[in-house]
Parts: sequence; C-alpha cells; structure tokens
Amino acid sequence: MITGAALPALNPDADPVAATTGLNVTTEAAANPQSYSSTDEIRAEIAPRGNFSATTPAEIEETRSQAVAAALSAGMPLASAVDIPIADEVLMPMAAGTYSFTDGFGASRPGRSHLGQDFAAPVGTPIRAAMDGCVSRSTESYQGYGVTIQIESILDGRSVSTVYSHMTNGSRAVQVGDCVQAGDYLADVGSTGYVFGSCLHFEVHVDSTPVDPMPWLSANVR
Repeated sequence: MITGAALPALNPDADPVAATTGLNVTTEAAANPQSYSSTDEIRAEIAPRGNFSATTPAEIEETRSQAVAAALSAGMPLASAVDIPIADEVLMPMAAGTYSFTDGFGASRPGRSHLGQDFAAPVGTPIRAAMDGCVSRSTESYQGYGVTIQIESILDGRSVSTVYSHMTNGSRAVQVGDCVQAGDYLADVGSTGYVFGSCLHFEVHVDSTPVDPMPWLSANVR
C-alpha cells in the first residue's frame, strides 16, 4: 500500500498574488505552519476584468500576459486582469484507482492542524484540475508546500481556491494567468516541501475560508 503524509507547511509570507474581500484567512508565521488567523495568502477575489484592445491571437496573449504581470506586481487580484470562468463541474484531482487517502483536514500537528487532504500516490502520477479556473500561483518552491499550483474559480456564485502541492519539480504544465478546464493536466505527484512519502496535498478555500476537501468533493463531484 502506498503511503504518504504531509507535514504542516510554512506560511509563504511574501506572495504577489492578491487577496479576496470577505472573510480573510491566513497562515501564521513559520512557527505555526498551516494554521490560520485573520489574513490569508491563499485566497481569490472576483473582480471586473480589464479590457484588451489587441486583435490578433499573438497580440491578445501578449496583452493578457502584460496585464497579469502588472496586476500581480501591483498587488491587485488576478481577476482584475483575467476573466475567472464559472465552473459547471467538479472532478477529483486525481483519477480513480491512482491514489489512496492519508492525512486529512484537521489532522493533528504540534500546535497546528492540517488544512488539506493528502492523496498518496507514486511519484509521477498525474494531477488534474478539479474544475474550470485560472492559475493564481505556479511555483517550484512554496516553502513547506514545495512545488505548488493554485487555481481560482467561481462555483455556485462563490469564489473557490484549490491548491495542489508537493508535486514533482519541473512537471508544472501551467503558469500564473493560464486558465484551465476541469480535468486538465497540471503536474505530477512528487515529494517536494515538508512531506513524508509522495502525495498530492489538496486544499479548498471557499470565500477565503479553508474547508475540509472531502465533504466538499462529496457534495460537488458528480
């Protein structure tokens, strides 16, 4: 049986991706990784998209990339530069039969709790987007999370951030500003960051509040 357990990750205290309004939740300092207080680095805001004057595909992509870079460098939400899609389906982040569940939401940590669900699987197992959305974080090093991708979505009128961590170095298929569809390949399972064994650490944040991914997936996966 494949096993994997993620250690609590450290709070990334410097992040170019912007925040949501509403309930803000944040990871505490490194002494309390994956514990949250009043402001959060993992969050999304649904805001009006900028208007583009480009016409050709190349011009549109260049203008879009510039808008994303400018928004993030100015501390603005991704949604000010990218039109966040409305998700109409939710999938499991890994294909059936490729994983087993290990540490879950709220698992005990010294002075902290685990904020996601771990999917233990061999290194190299594909990870896919749980729903339509746009990438707000894509990095090879996100402190205790290791290789991480974060996707912002709208589901049932609420902002939802999904976070995928501990993935294999060099396997990321998306960058900040890219928009994906449910089921799109994101990266491979790895063991980067603070983790024992290989697994996907999967988090869900609804309106900026971390929720247990398992009941959320049970309620939304069809």
